[in-house]
Amino acid sequence: MKSVRLVQVGKPLEHADIPIPQIGPSDVLVRVAAAGICHSDAHYRAGISRIDNLPVTLGHEIAGRVEKVGRDVTHLSVGDRVCVHYLVHCGSCEFCVRGLEQLCRSGQMIGKHRDGGYAEFIKVPGQNAFPLRDGIPFEVGAIMMCSSATALHALNKARFKAGESIAIFGFGGLGFSALQLARAFDCEDVYVVEINPAKLALAASMGAIAIDARSADPVDQIKEATAGTGVDVALELIGSAKTMRQAVLCLGPLGRAALVGLTAESMSIFPYTELINKEAEIIGVSDHLATELPALIEFACSGKLRFPPEALRVVNLDAAQINAALDALQDSIDHVRTVIVPSK
Repeated sequence: MKSVRLVQVGKPLEHADIPIPQIGPSDVLVRVAAAGICHSDAHYRAGISRIDNLPVTLGHEIAGRVEKVGRDVTHLSVGDRVCVHYLVHCGSCEFCVRGLEQLCRSGQMIGKHRDGGYAEFIKVPGQNAFPLRDGIPFEVGAIMMCSSATALHALNKARFKAGESIAIFGFGGLGFSALQLARAFDCEDVYVVEINPAKLALAASMGAIAIDARSADPVDQIKEATAGTGVDVALELIGSAKTMRQAVLCLGPLGRAALVGLTAESMSIFPYTELINKEAEIIGVSDHLATELPALIEFACSGKLRFPPEALRVVNLDAAQINAALDALQDSIDHVRTVIVPSK
């Protein structure tokens, strides 16, 4: 089968013809219909996030059709539409027993620790394949498995509830999802902090209050818009120490800042004035949970979570096109997500 693989850190991905995976009794073989290109994939290629087992096929946002079913898998049949939960976990360690598979002692991430979706087929444990409703396009089903799922987990970790206000730093796939999910939670005001004019315009068209971080300090803008109070929740989705600090500073009393973006930089905080005095919280967010996916799929089915075609870019399963898409992520792209569609 065709695949596009990371062979050497710091170098472009390469085309490779590799065998179609052989499945075990508890696995399914999925014919990939769509695979999202995530910013994390650019981090893997650059070596910002370390990968030890090379070569490896990247891609952790995956949707497709079941091609083969292991004998122990009972909830799926050949031909079923599925989306893939990218955290492969043991199910028996103390974290898995608590439903926290992102902390599994022997967990593996599809597209990092084991081959992912930049290929025509992928083998995954049956427990990682979730039925995808007919009304949800494969491209959307794929993106939901990281962008939307992690945004939902961040909102859950931040204990976001109806009537609260929120600031979203960054309006890529996660921010686009977070805005829609916040609306589904019956939020109050949503502030979207961005530097890209196209994304600011898109956020405003979706009912958010656009905060242009190029024009003035976003913290000052949010404080002015809230009469000095600040917001209840802030999501940092960029991965910058500067924006992480801004997410904390824009909080009001009892505010919660959920940090999702990845950075190797350190962040300074004045504990008394910026945290203790207003009983604010900084919350780390890692991945998402399988138990959150059914609710996410329901949001998509009800139309509360959408990725219209104009928000996406589609590329072939082609190393040059995929590398170009990863290169573009180093800047601020105008669209929300690029998706690989192998059949095109």
